[in-house]
Amino acid sequence: MNPTSDVVARLSGAVKRYGSLTALDGVDIVLHRGELLAVLGPNGAGKSTSISLLLGLIRPDGGRVELFGMDPQQIDARRRIGVMLQSAMLPLTLRVGELLRLVASYYPNPRPLEESAALAGIGDLLQRPYGKLSGGQQRRVQFALALCGRPELVFLDEPTVGMDIDARQKLWSAMRALVAEGCAVVLTTHYLEEAEALAQRVVVMGKGRVLSEGSVDALRAQVPLTRIRCVTDLDAAEVAMWPQVASAERDGQRMRISTNAAENVLRRLLDADVSLSELEVQRAGLAEAFTELTREETVVEKEAA
Repeated sequence: MNPTSDVVARLSGAVKRYGSLTALDGVDIVLHRGELLAVLGPNGAGKSTSISLLLGLIRPDGGRVELFGMDPQQIDARRRIGVMLQSAMLPLTLRVGELLRLVASYYPNPRPLEESAALAGIGDLLQRPYGKLSGGQQRRVQFALALCGRPELVFLDEPTVGMDIDARQKLWSAMRALVAEGCAVVLTTHYLEEAEALAQRVVVMGKGRVLSEGSVDALRAQVPLTRIRCVTDLDAAEVAMWPQVASAERDGQRMRISTNAAENVLRRLLDADVSLSELEVQRAGLAEAFTELTREETVVEKEAA
């Protein structure tokens, strides 16, 4: 277990209400130095409210919020963080290099401009006006701004939205580099494969509460489903009616089956279709775990900003 001195941020029994809506209902989250924590949940789960509390943008109605053991609104705490939100209002006429120099000047020990640009993969954009960049390029610039102050904790809210696959992979590498330096990272994302690839720990939220917390493997283990893929002529609707089959659907020639009794279903598949081929068996991923954990927690209320 990490020692207390490694704790960089904490929510303890945090409660936040907006009128009659309880956005957070006694949430406990602890973040340690050198860890990437993914916070997942459907819309309205309380993710944004939790992040806003840790950033000091709003105050809790109950419980406690700490950032480096301090009030999140204290300047000494805020100077130790970097933030990349879903949207950013930045001066469109400033060049990227000018933006980086400006933001870096707010911090006591910023990274050299070239280092920030290299980490974010924007070395070729430094002379370009921010307003002339594509959406994906602007997101990479925003990432550079989040890390240019050499923060000890970075908040990344849907950081790879609008990026192509190559840019997303480069940003993943940069996140891993930050964690290797000892920086803590809080990641909120709707791309579950992103959380699965990056997170040491995952918190799943729903209706303002923490539904589950642990490593990716621990969350996957909570869902006893196995995925089977194969090429078969069997009817998917008929297979879906078999005992212990959760679902079966066809994707071209392939059939995808989810089951909690893989061995029994595999035997029946092989008995029913002797020409069955290209058989693949894989345990449930984070996407299935997330779906199961949040199935009963789906909300219709829009999450308070």
